[in-house]
Amino acid sequence: MLANHVKNKMKNTVFSPAFMVLGLLFCVCLILSNLLAAKLLQVGPFVLPAAVLVFPISYIINDCIAEVWGWRRARLIIWTGFAMNFFVVAVLQLAVLLPGASFWTGAEHFNAVFGLAPRVAAASFLAFLVGSFLNAGIMSAMKVASQGRHFSLRAVVSTIVGESADSAVFLPCAFLGLMPVSEMAYMMLAQVSAKTLYEIAVLPLTARIVDAVKRHEGTDVYDTDVSYSIWRIREI
Repeated sequence: MLANHVKNKMKNTVFSPAFMVLGLLFCVCLILSNLLAAKLLQVGPFVLPAAVLVFPISYIINDCIAEVWGWRRARLIIWTGFAMNFFVVAVLQLAVLLPGASFWTGAEHFNAVFGLAPRVAAASFLAFLVGSFLNAGIMSAMKVASQGRHFSLRAVVSTIVGESADSAVFLPCAFLGLMPVSEMAYMMLAQVSAKTLYEIAVLPLTARIVDAVKRHEGTDVYDTDVSYSIWRIREI
């Protein structure tokens, strides 16, 4: 009996190639979103950061991981993404602060792209955690409540809540006092709308990927006995 317990525990903690690839892509998307945020795009009447090209992908991956492997694995990936993003931002800030070579003329451009105000960085990290955990938690809870049905609805609802919370945390924390509240509300609406439409557009592909991963992995986790505490990282 003890041998079976150990075997089951080992099986539950083995990470598959599919999980590792999705986790790596999740981290890459987060890092890219910070690097791309410096450029603003004009999309019709909306002004959006270039991060909108990749940031919604992190929510799609979050949905996939929560759907296939459950809340525990989603929690692990979210904290991993946070740690990797923090590491990259910290190294970039160090590079900005260190003196450049006397003959180097690119300091102004380098600092403009990679320099990140502490207030904006803190707002970004906090917003990511709030939005990502809400997204994964809602996806997980709705799956149990719906007995695994209506994946598309669950993906869209979790994204709307997660993205709305992300914007509601980030914009005031980063820009309150620097721009009118009405402008922040407009930006929030534009970003949530754009990112949600992005997810809806790729939902058929997302659903196919989720089904394929479930078949390949032979797993479809229902979180009927988990704690939704975000701190229990060791429970995987």
